[in-house]
Amino acid sequence: MSYTYLTAEELAAKIKYDVRTVRERLKDSVFFEGVHYVRPFGGRKILYLWEEIEKEMHQGPDPLTLLVG
Repeated sequence: MSYTYLTAEELAAKIKYDVRTVRERLKDSVFFEGVHYVRPFGGRKILYLWEEIEKEMHQGPDPLTLLVG
């Protein structure tokens, strides 16, 4: 499968969120490494996988998460 790789800034603009929200609140709570983002070549840079994030946005909340919260 071919992916569209986005920086945090590009993703934030696309989903209409502040870039700080993407980096501090969504990363590692909603977006997970290896599923929604990758660190190419083992580096520090993070690239978000648009197709996986779009799929997640259309799924809605996990019912188990609603029971815990």
